[in-house]
Amino acid sequence: MTRRERLMATLRGEAVDRPAVSFYEVGGWTPDPDDPDPFNVYNAPDWRPLLDLAEAETDLIRMCPPTLTPAADNCRDDFFRHETTLDSGSRYTRTTVAVGGRTLTSLARRDPDVATSWTLEHLLKDLDDVRAYLEIPDEAFHYDGDVAPLVARERELGDAGIVMVDVEDPICTVASLFSMSDYTVIAMTESRLFHALLEKHARAIHARCEQIARDFPGHLWRLVGSEYASEPYLPPRLYEEYVVRYTGPMVTSIQRHGGFARIHSHGRLKHILPHIAAMGADGLDPVEPPPQGDVLLSDVRRAYGQDMVLFGNIEAADLENLPPADFQKKVEQALREGTAGPGRGFVLMPSACPYGRTVAPETLENYKTLVRLAKAYRLRRNP
Repeated sequence: MTRRERLMATLRGEAVDRPAVSFYEVGGWTPDPDDPDPFNVYNAPDWRPLLDLAEAETDLIRMCPPTLTPAADNCRDDFFRHETTLDSGSRYTRTTVAVGGRTLTSLARRDPDVATSWTLEHLLKDLDDVRAYLEIPDEAFHYDGDVAPLVARERELGDAGIVMVDVEDPICTVASLFSMSDYTVIAMTESRLFHALLEKHARAIHARCEQIARDFPGHLWRLVGSEYASEPYLPPRLYEEYVVRYTGPMVTSIQRHGGFARIHSHGRLKHILPHIAAMGADGLDPVEPPPQGDVLLSDVRRAYGQDMVLFGNIEAADLENLPPADFQKKVEQALREGTAGPGRGFVLMPSACPYGRTVAPETLENYKTLVRLAKAYRLRRNP
């Protein structure tokens, strides 16, 4: 099978020659190792062999956020201001929102040796901020999705893999407006205001999802945000209220146009799995093993694998820290459990990737083990 055929058959629950293997962000993202930008960690020499390995040997799942352009009625610039500065080698981005007689501010920092950003100050800090934010006209969040870049990426990939539309769901957008402590308190004690925030963003997100799913049908999507409502942050009853109610319609839109909806949710799954299944999700990642998660892959496969493709089960910390011989045992176990008994399909995948400039030789060897064992694993029928 080609890599594309293997992934599409997995999504459809059809027989495959072997389990697919993905490095998640490595091969999912396409950084330029030749870009000299000081904030591009992937131009470090350590990264080139890993990037090349992903392109040549893995079943590529390109993570592509849709290209969004302001709709004709978009008034965002009337309210939002962004300023980026450099200080002591770090890049700071300050966002200012003037609304409801208040000035809301946030601040993010990006360091040159780490491929992530830290939010030092969150936009919403109290209930008065929430009420002011709700006064922003809905039109400020109206964007049109352009699927032409998605089509082009798919054409570039050819038989090497598939494109995955990568988007936030409403709870991801809303929760990230707060610090984690403020988010959990407000979500648990101010449900009316929290629903108002979710509804405000859901109106725009649902419309975009429907439009892109219609114009780019039959593709895999990753919906990000579920973990914000998992334990220990919120009780399971609020998962149904804050995720199923607002993410479920996205699943429906994607499937209505022949696509596949994959829920991304780190950490604890045990008590939210029934709700994920109730949304009719086609896939779930990264199904982290204990102690990062609280379920065994074999149990998830047995209870939910008939309807959902399971992605993952290789913890990023193990990938980076375990000696190769010990790591091999983890991979062998994931392959056994991910393919045991009836099931729709399994994709061997780590839960994340290195985010610094250094990729240790042992880490590269562990990535090679993922490919070697997946390619050697001769399977089962996928009922």
